[in-house]
Amino acid sequence: MADDGPVEHGYPHLATVRDAITALYKRLSYDTVQTFATSVAPVDVAFADTDDLHLGAQRVAREMVRHYRLPDARPIISFREMTHAANVELTAGPEYFIELNDRFRTHRRDIGAALAHEVMHVYLHRLDLSFPGTRENEILTDTAATYLGAGWLLLDAYREDSASSQKLGYLTPEEFGYVLAKRALVFGEDPSVWFTSPQAYTAYVKGMAQARRDEQQPPLTAAGWAGRRRYAHDRRHGPGSQQGVPYAFSGDGSGSLRVSFPCPTCHQRIRVPVRGRVRARCSLCRTVLECDT
Repeated sequence: MADDGPVEHGYPHLATVRDAITALYKRLSYDTVQTFATSVAPVDVAFADTDDLHLGAQRVAREMVRHYRLPDARPIISFREMTHAANVELTAGPEYFIELNDRFRTHRRDIGAALAHEVMHVYLHRLDLSFPGTRENEILTDTAATYLGAGWLLLDAYREDSASSQKLGYLTPEEFGYVLAKRALVFGEDPSVWFTSPQAYTAYVKGMAQARRDEQQPPLTAAGWAGRRRYAHDRRHGPGSQQGVPYAFSGDGSGSLRVSFPCPTCHQRIRVPVRGRVRARCSLCRTVLECDT
């Protein structure tokens, strides 16, 4: 939790974020991901200053449990002084003890954001889905919460001006914006209408631009002129010639050339023959891709 400290920007964790999206599709399946087409609604996690602190926190936690479809999980919320925003004790359940930072006693509007992350820890624990290393696992948790419809709260908790700053989660604001944009492109849902933070909206716009670039990489037909020219050069030189690009050429054992590239939706690598116009279908997320190989 960045609280009046420097906020990291950019895309330093982008590779791990993409790996996390792939892992979600692999572990959950396309059909299960599709059941999260509707995000948590602002009205369901609203928290007024006049609400009872503990009853209100329990209510929001139950909404997160409902959204993640964990009906037999019962979060028990408490508050204490701590460095991090929150912490959850992962056990066999059904009760899970979640501690929230004491600052949320007076910053109640952000309790939903903290609980979106902590209850996602429970969800991933139940799935037995994790990444090695604490930081990578926290990035997975942020990415999963955002892609499955609750993480817009985490980005909206980002606020920064000349005198103060606040950010929750391990992703940068732009990375949160990127994952929200990837979700928006899949489900046709515009989360920007829910933002109360102008900085969150700016980060989302930047994230959407980055997500759009995923859809404009060769050999996809939406690639720009410069990308197509570089691709044609690398294709002439064959396997091992490409550096710093997402695609890779290889032989298929019969003298023909094939190209592999990441799916712009789920980032699983797709491999197709090099023979001009090709329509490819990702076996993981079922996205149909128009390619010019």
